[in-house]
Amino acid sequence: MAATAGKTASEGRASADLEADIRQLKADIEKLTKQLAKTSEHGYGTARRAATEGVEQLRAQGEAAFDSLRSNAKDIEAQMMASVREKPVTSLAIAAGVGFLFALLARR
Repeated sequence: MAATAGKTASEGRASADLEADIRQLKADIEKLTKQLAKTSEHGYGTARRAATEGVEQLRAQGEAAFDSLRSNAKDIEAQMMASVREKPVTSLAIAAGVGFLFALLARR
């Protein structure tokens, strides 16, 4: 009978240990779930900040390119105005020739 009582006691301890392990496992799973949720929020925030920074960088590059093109266009306009003032007859002949070529192309 002592052997039966010893067996029952050891089974009871094993069952209690198993229940404790299950509780600990559930707690660990809950911690991991919370940690994964925080990590995904952090990853989303990081990706959003990186995208915002990329957009700002592209906007700055676009504005710089636009300013450069505007400056080049103004330079070309100034050169053309100076050329027309220096040689008005030549400029008029060139304009007439270009107009004539456009007219020929437009008729076809």
